[in-house]
Amino acid sequence: MKKILMKNERETTELGFKLGSLIDFPAIVCLSGDLGAGKTTFVQGFSKGLGVSENITSPTFTIVNEYNGRLKLYHFDVYRISSSDEMYDIGFDEYISSDAVCIIEWAEMIEDLLQGIEKLWIEIKYAEGSTFKREFLVRPEGEKYEKLVEELFKE
Repeated sequence: MKKILMKNERETTELGFKLGSLIDFPAIVCLSGDLGAGKTTFVQGFSKGLGVSENITSPTFTIVNEYNGRLKLYHFDVYRISSSDEMYDIGFDEYISSDAVCIIEWAEMIEDLLQGIEKLWIEIKYAEGSTFKREFLVRPEGEKYEKLVEELFKE
């Protein structure tokens, strides 16, 4: 696991952009953390790095938005689902087994659906004693994600 401190929103966007720029394979990126901690801000930078030109908004009421970039991007926000079973109704298993990048806000709410699947898990928390700084805990699950994290944090 890698831990990093982001000092402001710009740094959060830049980290997202760098990760999006590095991804060149179908991927699953899980975001969890505090309300208002910067998950959507991170996704906005990530999508730009993936070559998405559209403005990214959180799909809170639609659950998933689709975008085209170097790779297709499925942006999920599962905050409002009441159970993991609802994800089957939208064909979640087809999304995550596709040739696209899936980035999931509030992924901890469907963690049971993600068991045994290689993925990159990013937890975003408010840094202690600060309303601006964020602590990112980045946990790769699988060899390709371990290599991705090494590249992401290479100096």
